Amino acid sequence: MHRRWNGCGGAPRSGLAVDGTVSALQTARLVIEPLVATHARQLFADLQHPELYGFIPGEPPESEAVLEARFTRWEARTSPDGREAWLNWVMRPRDSEAYVGTIQATIRRDGDALLAYQVFPRFWRQGFAHEGCARVITWLFVECAVGRVVADIDTRNVASIALVESLGFRRVGMKRDADWFKGGPSDEYRYELIKGDWQFGAAGE
Repeated sequence: MHRRWNGCGGAPRSGLAVDGTVSALQTARLVIEPLVATHARQLFADLQHPELYGFIPGEPPESEAVLEARFTRWEARTSPDGREAWLNWVMRPRDSEAYVGTIQATIRRDGDALLAYQVFPRFWRQGFAHEGCARVITWLFVECAVGRVVADIDTRNVASIALVESLGFRRVGMKRDADWFKGGPSDEYRYELIKGDWQFGAAGE
C-alpha cells in the first residue's frame, strides 16, 4: 500500500499542514487561495474561453457540475496512489473578488515539482502570471524542500515560453510528438529551474 501524501515531506510547515491543507499565499497585488469545489461557480464562465486551450489537450468544462466534481477530486491534494501532491490555487487581486487565473503544482517524491498555470483572457498582459507563479515557486522551494521546478510547454506557446524564461527557467530539452490533440501532434520544450538559481523575493512578497 502506498502511503498517502502527508504534507511537504511529512513535516508541518507554514504553507502546507501535515493533513495536506494548503494555506493562502500573498504578493504585492495578489491573494493566491487554495482551490476548492465552491470555486467552480466563480471560475466556470472564464474557463469557457477557447483561447485557454490552444496548446493543451483539455477543453472547456461541459458544465458547472462537471467542473465542481473535478475540483472536489482535487481538494484531496494528493494523487490516488498517494505518490504525488496535487496542489491547486486560484488568484485574485487583493482589492477584488474577481479571479484572474489558476496555478497548479504537482510535487513528486523525487523532490521535483511540475508547474502549470492559466490566466483568463480578460486579465492577460497585466503581469499576474509572473507574479503568481513566482510566489508559488518561492513557496515550493522554501516550504516543501523542492529542489527543482519543471515546466513542459508546447513549442508553439510563445507567451508561456517567454514567461518561464523571464522567471529564470532554462530550456533543457525538447520532446517531439509529446502529445496529440486537436487533430495534430504537439512538440514540447522542457524547462527547469533549480533552487540555487532562484531569485527569492521575485514576487514582491
